[in-house]
Amino acid sequence: MAGSKLVLEGRISITSFLLGLGVIIIPLLVKFGSHVDWIFDYLTGVNGKIAIALYITVINGFLLIIYKGPLYKVAVRACFLGFVFGCGLIISFADTTWTHFGWYLCSLTFFHYSEYLVTAIINPRSLSLDSFLLNHSVEYTVAAISSWMEFIVEKLLVPELKQMNWVCFVGLIMVLCGEGLRKSAMLTAGSNFNHIVQNEKAQSHVLVTNGVYSFFRHPSYVGWFYWSIGTQIMLCNPLCLLAYTLASWRFFKERVEEEEISLIHFFGEDYIEYKKKVPTGLPFISGIRINS
Repeated sequence: MAGSKLVLEGRISITSFLLGLGVIIIPLLVKFGSHVDWIFDYLTGVNGKIAIALYITVINGFLLIIYKGPLYKVAVRACFLGFVFGCGLIISFADTTWTHFGWYLCSLTFFHYSEYLVTAIINPRSLSLDSFLLNHSVEYTVAAISSWMEFIVEKLLVPELKQMNWVCFVGLIMVLCGEGLRKSAMLTAGSNFNHIVQNEKAQSHVLVTNGVYSFFRHPSYVGWFYWSIGTQIMLCNPLCLLAYTLASWRFFKERVEEEEISLIHFFGEDYIEYKKKVPTGLPFISGIRINS
């Protein structure tokens, strides 16, 4: 019964995400067949803002009618992420100097939505609203807002800094590779994957050493680490790039050591041997030290 409910939540998230993504239809209905260079101007104008506000209102009302309680909470979050992803697509394909910020919006929202969806697929028992990682931590929220502020301020003061296309493209590649690695790790680990470090071993918990885990001991962290840094390279944010690198390195260093204590407790010599053969994948992070 619980498993069925969680599968339902995953399906609801897909439907809601696509409903939010439907925002991309709005400008196309206004000038069907026109070149996309007018879209950004349209969305920033009065008519575009009114149309978007009406769309959000109608969709939210629809979700309120269809879903109740916890299911609505899932739906509205997925719809919001789909909506922002759609706006990111519109900006990305419009003739504007904000193109790279559109890439960023798509990257950010897809990351959070796919965290929920993949969790629904591989480990529905652990699925919750927290699986979206939207409320990851206060520090995470502050970091995100800081990156937006830096991008806007520097775009106004030094606009040429934000037009270094080759740098932005490098960031995009890092984001795509990091996202791909993290989701590959989640899918490979299956029900063994959890967003929260486990202190007690479940009966189904096994040591995963195949696939991407044969290259890195912590591939999901490696993917997230380079995804995070890639977003700031994509935005050409030098200050946040430095801050993200240092903060992410410190976070994953502590997280890896905490997790490996549990893994050694769970799997003993098997994990110790695995640890000797396979690196963490994170720069200058070797994991917990074991006294011989």
